[in-house]
Amino acid sequence: MKILSIEDIRSADEYTIVNEPIRSIDLMERASSEIFKWLRKRIKKDSLVSVFAGPGNNGGDGLALARMLYTASFKVEVNLVLFTKKFSADFSQNLERLKSLGNIVINEIKSPEDIKPLDSSTIIVDAIFGSGLSRPAKGLAADVIQFINDQPGLRVSIDVPSGLFADKSSKVSSDAIVRADHTLSFQMPKLAFMMPENDEYVGNWQILDIGLHPAFINSADTKNYYIQKRDIKASLLPRKKFAHKGSFGHALLIAGSYGKIGAAVLATKAALRSGLGLLHVHIPKVAYQILQTSCPEAMLSIDRYDNYFSELPDLSSYNSIGVGPGLGTQHQSQMALKLLIQNASIPIVFDADALNILSENKTWLAFLPKNSVLTPHPKEFERLAGKWTDDFGRLDLQRQFAIKHGVTVVLKGAHTSVGLASGDVYFNSTGNAGMACGGSGDVLTGLITGLIARGYPPQKATVFAVYLHGLAGDIAAKKYGQDAMIAGDIIDCIPAAFKKIS
Repeated sequence: MKILSIEDIRSADEYTIVNEPIRSIDLMERASSEIFKWLRKRIKKDSLVSVFAGPGNNGGDGLALARMLYTASFKVEVNLVLFTKKFSADFSQNLERLKSLGNIVINEIKSPEDIKPLDSSTIIVDAIFGSGLSRPAKGLAADVIQFINDQPGLRVSIDVPSGLFADKSSKVSSDAIVRADHTLSFQMPKLAFMMPENDEYVGNWQILDIGLHPAFINSADTKNYYIQKRDIKASLLPRKKFAHKGSFGHALLIAGSYGKIGAAVLATKAALRSGLGLLHVHIPKVAYQILQTSCPEAMLSIDRYDNYFSELPDLSSYNSIGVGPGLGTQHQSQMALKLLIQNASIPIVFDADALNILSENKTWLAFLPKNSVLTPHPKEFERLAGKWTDDFGRLDLQRQFAIKHGVTVVLKGAHTSVGLASGDVYFNSTGNAGMACGGSGDVLTGLITGLIARGYPPQKATVFAVYLHGLAGDIAAKKYGQDAMIAGDIIDCIPAAFKKIS
């Protein structure tokens, strides 16, 4: 799914109005109807819905919603936030429609003194500003936003929380943004929803399809995408009837050091669950019995040193290489990693200590095999690429790093982002906070390495693995609960995740 800029979304509205064709007021009605359908399933008839409507089209959505709620016998009141005397045409028309109902309560807020306190059972609908806001909310609008945030009731924002910028950081205006429990957005997510800094404002967000014209969406240019099941399903490689283990690739994992053999085990088990044909794992001697016992399906390559990685096996027979889980950062390991970079003729998946070694030897970045994959968490990425002031800055840094070095950068976290060398960034739609546990990243490394070996191009393999990893985590969360999850639970649920995709 494309993530379009606000300017492009506005153009999509205009294109739909002209080419469907449909009147602007009727497109607003369609959007409000979708909000009404979502809301009526979740509120009780005796709960008061208090709509705060600004004088623009976002407020028009709120007024249309209030009319629909009132007509369906819900308790509803409207608060007009009159920080300007200029009303949009669709707002004015919906206000007239609302007034024609006769008995609905419409309060005019022209100063903070006009705001009435609400009790804890009141559902607040925020329709003050839309997604096109370009400067921080202030004055009366900011006062109303602060009031909404101080109320104990459930807060639902239409399109975006009022005061939040959709395409840039909102840190400069963080005191004047609605802290929504739910955000109901139209057609596609906003880029701001992908940023950790906005979680406290956006809450749980939902995309409502309002039928914007597909011809415009399909032709629109963007560098940002939201990964969905249909995208992954379309790229699945078939397993043919007469295939054999040699048909599905041969991967090499280089992992483990004294005290960190568990990371090697997790990456190995995940790689084996990726559907590859053969897997070799290069480990120090101390890991031999552990890996041989815990992962009998893997073949082992044993380093000459007891406790850490120091030398390369023959690389000629492998279709993919993953390095880093539990590796350690000893000097011999650093020199061996340098040799790997110099000698590998295929992309390498770098994780954990391999990334830590790269961050201490940044001149090596210029020599990484093209289309290699780096899988840092934010702190590891900071050590590699430098600091940022906000999450939009971090996204720009990720994009430029991937372009400069010709690699794929997986920045792990909620909505894990996959930055490609083309400049495109894919945000993940699966996963949950239960996956924030030691070893989860090792599982992802194993999956990426295995999928590349199977024959997926490194970029597609990475996007696929990130989605599959999160989906397995979601299945595990349903089975075990987020609080009790461990990385091994994610591995156990990979088969079920594959079944859900196929």
